[in-house]
Amino acid sequence: MATLITPALVCALRGHGEHGAIARLLTPDHGLVAGYVRGGRSRALRPVLLPGNAVKAEFRARTEEQLAGLTVELDHSRAPLLAEPLPAAAIDWVCALTAAALPEGTPYPALYQALDGVLGAVEAAPAARGWAVALIRYELLLLAELGFGLDLTRCAATGGQEDLAFVSPRSAAAVSRAGALGYEKLLLPLPAFLLEGGMGDWPAILDGLRLTGFFIERSVLTDWRAQILPSRERLVDRLKRAVA
Repeated sequence: MATLITPALVCALRGHGEHGAIARLLTPDHGLVAGYVRGGRSRALRPVLLPGNAVKAEFRARTEEQLAGLTVELDHSRAPLLAEPLPAAAIDWVCALTAAALPEGTPYPALYQALDGVLGAVEAAPAARGWAVALIRYELLLLAELGFGLDLTRCAATGGQEDLAFVSPRSAAAVSRAGALGYEKLLLPLPAFLLEGGMGDWPAILDGLRLTGFFIERSVLTDWRAQILPSRERLVDRLKRAVA
């Protein structure tokens, strides 16, 4: 990568040196890419490099091993959402998850489109119920793209495809009500909207978050648990308070 010019979504930023910053951006064709932004913590660039923002990015590096220099131009700002507790928590979590979970330089075009869709849903929906399902579907897609996908096609106990209502925490496979008989408390509820599409009510949404959260914590964030999971806990707590 001598020079790469691409649309990108800002996922994470950390200070580097006195005034610079290292940004991690998700791109459509090159996956997660990191770059050093000179003056990245300046008054002019701080609003541009907010997680969730869409930017035009230009990476320049002499070698593949060198951290690229990065310049950014704002395409679309989601800064106003960061003043609202629930949207801010959603953006903080989904961007932090993406930055922590994905290896750099591996293309994930489906995840780029899905992340852009989640951020757009958070921006467009008048209430959290309008984007919470999209966020859960994004988490499921991320698990699948990283090789930890759930098998929701048939019952792990009976082989049937009817009345799937749970997921085994051990096998990450669906279980029907008949197959789960007597073991329901050991299984994770499977919300119907993940099988049938459409929206979910709040109990189903919270079940969905519990389901994806279990597998993300177990399989994806093994090295980042302490740094990243508080963002998700904050989001789930705010959603529960909003429902109450």
